[in-house]
Parts: sequence; structure tokens; C-alpha cells
Amino acid sequence: MVLNDANFILYAAKSYDVKQSAGIEEFNEDLKRFQYLKRLFKRYEESRDLKIRLILNHIIVLYNCFGTEATNMIFFKLKDYHQYVKPFVMFLHYMPEIIRYEDVIIVNSDISLDQTIIQELRKL
Repeated sequence: MVLNDANFILYAAKSYDVKQSAGIEEFNEDLKRFQYLKRLFKRYEESRDLKIRLILNHIIVLYNCFGTEATNMIFFKLKDYHQYVKPFVMFLHYMPEIIRYEDVIIVNSDISLDQTIIQELRKL
């Protein structure tokens, strides 16, 4: 299944680990994490205010809920912030060689890395 706006919820539901879920409310709460990440990266882009541990926590929860499919979902939902997302995904050892969503195929090496984020992750 190719990830796009029309099937995002279905894609997420198929990938969702229901063993850890209490129901639809928890599923919806987990989906809100994409919005939270978008806000955190926007804040970083605008004011250089980096909430590294909060971002990392949200991403870890997404991987715990959606497994490795979370990678495509994160990059799809955070299209404008790939250079900020990549260091976190690499830090967690989930960065694939190729990311696919919609009609887009992105090679790992085509995404630049934000050096400030890399330096902060190295301090952890």
C-alpha cells in the first residue's frame, strides 16, 4: 500500500500494535503525536528552540505503536522537516535507504542533516 492523504488512517491502523492499545481513543492520541512533532520542529526552525528529549520521546512512542512503518509515516507527515527528522531516526537506527510515500521516493543520502540536532543527540 502506497502511503498518501487518502489512506493515511488505514495505513496507520494496519500498522498499529493493538496489543498495547486500549481502544480508538488511544489510537487517536497516538496519531496526534505527528502534529506535536510538526509543532516542535516548526518552533525549532523559527526560534532555534530545540526540545530534543520531547521530540525523541514522541518518535520512540510512534515506533512502539506503529513499528518500522512509522518511518514512512513520520516523513510523510513532516514533509517540510526532513532535515530535522533524519538525525532522530538515524539516532534510533531506523533510517532506511529509501523512503516511499505518495509518488515520492527519497534516497537517504538526498536528505541533509541539521548539524545542531546531531550535536545535541551526541550529548545524550
